[in-house]
Amino acid sequence: MSPADDEGPSGIHCRLDELLDERGMTLARLSELVGVSVVNLSVLKNDRARAIRYSTLSAVCRALDCEVGDLLVRADPR
Repeated sequence: MSPADDEGPSGIHCRLDELLDERGMTLARLSELVGVSVVNLSVLKNDRARAIRYSTLSAVCRALDCEVGDLLVRADPR
């Protein structure tokens, strides 16, 4: 079984909630700006996403004026 098949934690944490809070922005507003549903952004925000399109990643980072490394950080399982 390869790591990609693993159903456990990915070791990546999405800081979307913190970045939205810092900018005073709602998930609904981000959804409007990037053209991604609130449901899909919520999956990302709650670390349940298994994949993300580069175009979505780029759009979120543009809307939040941040770098990819500000949004996604390594969070190795303990």
